[in-house]
Amino acid sequence: MTIASHPLRVAFAGTPDFAVPTLEALLAVGHEVAAIYSQPDRPAGRGRKLRPSPVKACALAHDLEIRQPLTLRDPEAQQALAALKLDAMVVVAYGLILPPPVLAAPRLGCINVHASLLPRWRGAAPIQRALLAGDAKTGVTIMQMEQGLDTGPMLAKEPLAISPTDTSATLHDRLAVLGAQLLTTTLPALDRGELVAETQDPALATYANKLAKTEARLDWSAPAVLLDRQVRGLDPWPVAEARFGDQPLRIWQATPLQGHAEPPGRIVHTGPDGIDVACGDGLLRLLRLQLPGKRPVTAGEFANGRAVLGLTLG
Repeated sequence: MTIASHPLRVAFAGTPDFAVPTLEALLAVGHEVAAIYSQPDRPAGRGRKLRPSPVKACALAHDLEIRQPLTLRDPEAQQALAALKLDAMVVVAYGLILPPPVLAAPRLGCINVHASLLPRWRGAAPIQRALLAGDAKTGVTIMQMEQGLDTGPMLAKEPLAISPTDTSATLHDRLAVLGAQLLTTTLPALDRGELVAETQDPALATYANKLAKTEARLDWSAPAVLLDRQVRGLDPWPVAEARFGDQPLRIWQATPLQGHAEPPGRIVHTGPDGIDVACGDGLLRLLRLQLPGKRPVTAGEFANGRAVLGLTLG
């Protein structure tokens, strides 16, 4: 990355893994990161011990000032932010609402890196919703933040093709890097006054609602191509699921196939190449599976020693 010719004084607000590449990119090009804002530490793991967010962990590694307010609606927190005298505040999947005093505090405002081509997929789960909808492409948008949810004027966009094997996990990682790269070129251009913001067309807006655990269950009467999207879109959470007898069976990897008509859910083929399950239209070849308390295994390993041919998955 090219070192910034005119470093800016910025704060960075972010919480999950997706935000880390952008923070690292800001540091790599030489911008002055005056403070890090991240969500409070949350209990995690079997011991439910408090664990710092990925952004906080990155900030600790770079010896940056860290702030973890429960809310930014508190006047004291707002005054503390204004006292930083920022050129900009970069926001990536922070998870807290920014009230008007915060949005107005930096000289260039608050700049958001969003993982979709706005106005498509505003909201919490744009990566997953793009896969579930069968979109051929997605991308990142750099947006000037305002009070609405992902409604602000767009400063830059970069598209990214979705491959037939992409999962939410793989797409997440590619978009995180793409967003970091785009932000490092957009921020100095904004400072130089070279950008013309594009207003979003609300008629084209779609909303990416947060994923729910209830979305994991596969309905075998649906077409195989839709079930394939579900498997890929719900990896790594909540993971697509069927019933194998009285146990939940997590399906980590699959691929759709053409096939003859059978009752939906019936296993019509097993072998080292996979387990084929009849769907409302076509077959879904299961490739990697997991039973409770077990590690994920290939479908061939799963079928070895089990009489599964002809069984019907719930």
